[in-house]
Amino acid sequence: MTTFIPEIEENIPLPQNAADALPYLSPVEELNMRANVIKFLSDLTGQSLTPSRDDAAQAEGLAREMIENPRHRPEFAKYPNETLAFLAGMVSQMNISVVDDLADLKMYVVNKLITEVENARDPKVRVAALSKLGEVDGVDAFKKRTEMTVKVQPIEEVEKELLETLSSIENQVIDVEAREVVFGARQE
Repeated sequence: MTTFIPEIEENIPLPQNAADALPYLSPVEELNMRANVIKFLSDLTGQSLTPSRDDAAQAEGLAREMIENPRHRPEFAKYPNETLAFLAGMVSQMNISVVDDLADLKMYVVNKLITEVENARDPKVRVAALSKLGEVDGVDAFKKRTEMTVKVQPIEEVEKELLETLSSIENQVIDVEAREVVFGARQE
């Protein structure tokens, strides 16, 4: 039998343990990874993953914790495979996307609002739908606008206008009447 020894490069730092070698995973990513491994092992061994009521209740509790505190990182290793598989199924159902692009969702909303405007029997419903339609980005029917005109001039013209303004102010006489104010005494 022939022995093969791989060529090992020197001076390459190795992680202290397997956990250090893994990339950072969010709780959902870690759960999906664990669920994939559990499913793969279940398929290989032929053992079914049938969660009990306790497993389902435990998974629901974990799901609540993950929703209430997204920063919470559960210790998945302490839960049985059935609980993790059930939890992964719940999370995957909640994380599905109804539309691929937000533009599709915006178009859907606009189309539904137009349908309401055209078909609603109650005038209040039509006005409310029109109001919402007017607020849609791009329609902006109720957006207050301020226009500003920017005049670009060469620096020489700006200096000339400033000097003219300053000289006109210098030539104006400011008439101010001064009166004496005495504190504590009454003026009449």
